[in-house]
Formats: sequence, C-alpha cells, structure tokens
Amino acid sequence: MHPHHDDLTFERVIRASRQAVWEAWTTSTAFAQWWIPEPYLCRVEHFAPHAGGGFVTSMSEDGLHFSPHMDAAFLVVDECERLVFTNAVDSTLRPTNPAPVAVTGEVTLGDRPDGTRYRITARHADDEGRGTHEALGLVQGWTLVTGQLARFVE
Repeated sequence: MHPHHDDLTFERVIRASRQAVWEAWTTSTAFAQWWIPEPYLCRVEHFAPHAGGGFVTSMSEDGLHFSPHMDAAFLVVDECERLVFTNAVDSTLRPTNPAPVAVTGEVTLGDRPDGTRYRITARHADDEGRGTHEALGLVQGWTLVTGQLARFVE
C-alpha cells in the first residue's frame, strides 16, 4: 500500500529474529509485557490473533484497578510478515466509534542482517483523526512501546 497523508509510520531495527518479534505480537502473555507504555501495567482480557479474531486490553497504574484500554479486531494475520488491527470494529467484529480516535494499525516485519525491520503504520480516516492522535502523543507512545517490545525480545 502506498503511504497516505493521514498515515503515521514508525520504523526501527529490532535485534531479534522475525519469529521472536512475531511471537511477542501473537502470544497474549508476551503481548501484555510491552503493549502499554510503562509504568502502566497491561492485562489481556481476550486475545485471538487470527484474521477475524481480536484483542481486549486493560491498563492499571497500581496493578489493582484496571480500566479499559483497547478493544480491537485483527484484520490480517500473515505469519511472521504482516499484522493489521483496528479499533474501528471491536473484538466481536461489531462496528464502533472508539475514543479518542479510530485507527488501523499495520505491522510489517522484514529481514535485516542485524535482525528484523519493524514498521508500524497508524492509518486514520482523515486529517482530523491523524491530528487528534498526534496531539495525544501517538508517535511518542508507539515509539515507547516499540522500545519495550525490542527490550523484551532482544
């Protein structure tokens, strides 16, 4: 797919195999370790990493009280290559109007001599959605969790 002006893309090299990165994305216990920026804790309520499956996560500051974080569907799950998810439909494939903004995330993995090329793109419906997400710190947030993912697998 071609880049679009409503996309925000972040890329880095993770010094681990594509398989290791893939497993961190598709195993609920691993996913919980890096998906939400520290110091928040992540709890995975539901996790079905296949096309048409979905995931539900909660977050907590103190480890006792959890509040909803994300309810999303997996659209594409191509083993060790590409994963696409969205919160525009929930984990039961019901259309939704997610707060603060609807987003489709695409993760692609590629081989590099020093590990895995990890690219994540956030697609938005329009400039307003992208602007809202940028203002809320999407780039910093996804940079942080990608760093956590890298530390988890490296």
